[in-house]
Amino acid sequence: QLQLVESGGGLVQPGGSLRLSCTASGFTLESYTIGWFRQAPGKEREGVSCISSSGSSTDYADSVKGRFTISRDNAKNTVYLRMDSLKPEDTAVYYCAAHLKLFGLCQLERAYNYWGQGTQVTVSS
Repeated sequence: QLQLVESGGGLVQPGGSLRLSCTASGFTLESYTIGWFRQAPGKEREGVSCISSSGSSTDYADSVKGRFTISRDNAKNTVYLRMDSLKPEDTAVYYCAAHLKLFGLCQLERAYNYWGQGTQVTVSS
């Protein structure tokens, strides 16, 4: 299997909040670095945030620092992305992705092996 499934997207007004979830099936996430990415129509895919397998290392794109928070619950095989103070520019399809890594810092600028199908986030009044 080795599947990732995103959920939690939807329509929200500017200034609102959403929490996205990424759940693995067919394998455990505890040995994997997880990244969140997004892509809007006509734009390049952008790395949003990542978290190391242990949860001790995180990184964020400058555009979301202070507004988004990534976390993981390995017991539930799930990674979360809490998005606060949402802006229209946050509108995109959000994807989670994984690559095998037991130790070290997470990095957005590298290849990820497994990808989910994405969940739509729309920020509009």
